[in-house]
Amino acid sequence: MSQRHRSQEAAPPPKMDSRAHAHNERHRINSELHSVAAQVSSGLEPDEVHEPGPAWVTTHRKNAEKARKSYAPKSMRHWKMKDWKRRTTVRKAKAEAIRLTAEQA
Repeated sequence: MSQRHRSQEAAPPPKMDSRAHAHNERHRINSELHSVAAQVSSGLEPDEVHEPGPAWVTTHRKNAEKARKSYAPKSMRHWKMKDWKRRTTVRKAKAEAIRLTAEQA
């Protein structure tokens, strides 16, 4: 049997702690954005507002470049999407209508 979690020093942090940390981070980010939005809506020019830079967002992954590549928008959508099916049926219906009008003429 694995000895990985037998000692207390090697045990992972409790799930409640990591959830609380994530909640605090989301609250901090939303507070920053709310303060910027409040300043802009109060009449301050958007160029004059001190906007928090990219450093105020925590890194969620060890390799950010790999995450950007893996979540990049794909050029081709998956064929099982509803839009794809709808476009296919519309295209078929249009072709049928054109064929019927060509036969009648």
